[in-house]
Amino acid sequence: MQREKMEKLKEAIKKTRKRLIDMHFDSGVGHIGGNLSALDILMVLFHTVLEAEDAFILSKGHAAGALYATLWSIGRLKDEDLLQFHRDDTKLSGHPAPDFLPEIPFSTGSLGHGLSLAAGIALGKTLQKQPGRVFCLLSDGELQEGSTWEALIFIAHHLIGPLTVFIDVNGLQAFGTTQEVSGLQLTVEKFRDFGLEAEEIDGHDVNAISAACRRSNSGARIYLAHTCKGCGVSFMENQMAWHYLPMTEEQYRQALKELESI
Repeated sequence: MQREKMEKLKEAIKKTRKRLIDMHFDSGVGHIGGNLSALDILMVLFHTVLEAEDAFILSKGHAAGALYATLWSIGRLKDEDLLQFHRDDTKLSGHPAPDFLPEIPFSTGSLGHGLSLAAGIALGKTLQKQPGRVFCLLSDGELQEGSTWEALIFIAHHLIGPLTVFIDVNGLQAFGTTQEVSGLQLTVEKFRDFGLEAEEIDGHDVNAISAACRRSNSGARIYLAHTCKGCGVSFMENQMAWHYLPMTEEQYRQALKELESI
């Protein structure tokens, strides 16, 4: 990625990270940790990668806040929209709901189903000879779902592509570390055994994320994107509690102060 473009993206990520914190504090809801771990991937995709003919599925539905903030950063949502996050009768629910933005084609409130949806879109594009790529963002906890592995079998069997899958590997889920809850020993070899291309990347390195997307112009490719839950806020980083907890006003002020200094 060109240096000037990278610097603009980094500045946009900083601004959007703060807006994400504002949004979650104003609404009084949690899930901020996993939203912060996913934000860099979403920002790279929507600012530098996705074209009109492409499709994106947020399988990690509880990172809806990060998706909304990203869409705000590219002008698809306004400040007044974000003020409705998690409110009664809102379109910006805690998990994405379809039918009001083309960037959100499916509801992904039930974890473990997003990869199947992405695979179906990719197969449909292939069969109908339609242009465009498909991208999907999963959580590492979703790898404990059988439907995810069924989707991988389907993808490999049908030689589906171009499909790019990012797995947000922050190592934490609702009740502990992913290893404590269901030790999977998540490695690239598991995906390569399916006959799929797989690599590990730094999920907060915008250059690495961008390069991963450029490499994925054909076939299906899996990226284990190593991230930090609560990235950028010291008291949230790698802390399981921030899978759920809302912020107090003191914590909110501290979070903004730390993000400003990045």
